[in-house]
Amino acid sequence: MAKAITEYKLAKEVFSLGRDIIMSDEAQSMKTFTQHGTTSVFEHALAVAKFSLLFAINLEAMFGVKVDRESLIRGALLHDYFLYDWHKPSDKRRGLHGFTHPAIACENAVRDFNISPIEQDIIKHHMFPLTVIFPHSWEGWLVCFADKWCALCETFGMDVSSYIIYRVNLHYELLRGRIPLGAPGKKEDKAVITDGVKGTEEDCGV
Repeated sequence: MAKAITEYKLAKEVFSLGRDIIMSDEAQSMKTFTQHGTTSVFEHALAVAKFSLLFAINLEAMFGVKVDRESLIRGALLHDYFLYDWHKPSDKRRGLHGFTHPAIACENAVRDFNISPIEQDIIKHHMFPLTVIFPHSWEGWLVCFADKWCALCETFGMDVSSYIIYRVNLHYELLRGRIPLGAPGKKEDKAVITDGVKGTEEDCGV
C-alpha cells in the first residue's frame, strides 16, 4: 500500500532539500516583496515548491518517471528570485515583468547560490508560454504548472499553502534561536527542528 502524502511530509522534504536556500538572508529578503494578493514572494515560492513536489510524487507513482527532487525544490524556491517589487517602478526591471523576470531571477540565483543546469532551466522557463522557450526537463514542467496553480489560488484568496508556510517559518525561527527550543508548544511543532538537520526530539525539549 502506498504511503499517504501528508502536508507534514511535504513540508519536511521541502525544508530538507532546500534548507540552504531557505535559511539564507538572500532568500529571506523575498518576504519583503508582494507577489499575488497578500502573498509574499517567499510564501509563493514555498507554495510552488510544495505543489511541484506533490505533482512529482504522483508522476513518479503513476508513470515511473524519475524526478530530481532536490533540483525540483531548489528551482521552485528560486523561480521568482528577482528581488524587487514588481507592482512598482524599479530600475531592476527590464520591460514587462511577466516576460523578463525569469532571466533576472536566474541571474540572481546563479550569483548567490550554487545551482545546477536543471535548476536554471526551471527558473528561466517557468513562465512558459510567456518566455516562448519551454522547459527542457520534467522538473521545469512541474514547476511551470505548480506556479500557475499557486498564482491562481493566491489571486483569488484560496488558502492552499498556509501549513507549509507556517512550518518552514517556525523551523527558521527555531534554528535562528528566536524561539527557545524548550518553549511550550505542540510536540509536532517542536519536532520539526529534527527534520533535515542534526538533532533529536530531546534536543528540542520534547
